[in-house]
Amino acid sequence: MMKVLALLVAAVAYYIYWMDLSVYRVQIAIKGINELMHMPKEEVDASITAHNYLMAGTINSDTDEETAMVRAYYNVISRLLAIADIEKMYIPPWINDKKGLYENQLLIEKAVIDTLKVDSSSRLLDIGCGKGRISHHVATLTGGKVSGFNIDESQIENAKAYAKETGFEDRLDFKVGDHHKTFQYEDNTFDGSYSFQALWPFIKVKDLDSVASEMFRVMKPGARYGCSEYLLTPHFDWENEQHVAWHRRFLPCLAATQSNYPAHVTEALERAGFKVEVSAPSISPAWPLCVQKTDVFLFMRQVVILLSRFHLVPPWVETLTDNMLNGGKAWNDAEKAKIADLNWHIVAQKPLA
Repeated sequence: MMKVLALLVAAVAYYIYWMDLSVYRVQIAIKGINELMHMPKEEVDASITAHNYLMAGTINSDTDEETAMVRAYYNVISRLLAIADIEKMYIPPWINDKKGLYENQLLIEKAVIDTLKVDSSSRLLDIGCGKGRISHHVATLTGGKVSGFNIDESQIENAKAYAKETGFEDRLDFKVGDHHKTFQYEDNTFDGSYSFQALWPFIKVKDLDSVASEMFRVMKPGARYGCSEYLLTPHFDWENEQHVAWHRRFLPCLAATQSNYPAHVTEALERAGFKVEVSAPSISPAWPLCVQKTDVFLFMRQVVILLSRFHLVPPWVETLTDNMLNGGKAWNDAEKAKIADLNWHIVAQKPLA
């Protein structure tokens, strides 16, 4: 096992070094490899089962079962994405074509937070905070405090550890929580809230109103919500066989369970009491960055196939890699056809009175 780890680490570290990434990002990739290779087989099997479950469609699924599947899927996929330098688990728009994925993540995060119009006295809510890296960046940008919640306990533990490691414990607060249920915060708590590909891709149409109402409840009068979220565009047609085929393949790759139209979301926000100020497509496509990451998984697959020939890695490694490759290619085709958008932008304000 140690020889396998050494080979995988050397291969991926070389690739990331060639991509001119920081020492920290190389360390995260190496950590991801180590964690992935030491995961219990039952956890890997549960993640592959969850992938197949998502591909089968979850529009009418039981929400608690769906949430359990997402948790099982995240448990493994978060490690795999970290290896490909997607630690924050989302693909941003390609705002600066001279920069890579991480730098463009920082740009879109700043753009969204700027729309909230907050200052250093503010307390913000990160809905679906993952490992808390966006929360950390937002706290740095604003000088304020950020609370975040996520369904995956392992990611919350990681977020807390990173906050402690970076000396942000007094400005970052994380807890395990499910956005399908009552938010664990008091009324009128937050000066703003945001989400990055972490909220609307998991909410059924019938549940949009309850989630929007919870957001409205915990935000102060005058506070704004901003997002960069995966949504279908008005051009997506459920009667179009090609659209549906792409959707079936890319949805698990996005670690998403639901596909809403922008109008579904904004109408729910308005019914909750928000005034929607902006609802617009991404300022630039994400697929060029997706193509870059597809190349990473192609490289990983070549390494995995080589190791598999000598029985140095289990078959599930190739399965995970192929799943991401197939989903990524389908996404690229779908976004180029303008039927889906990874970074649809919404800004909504809770009225002062």
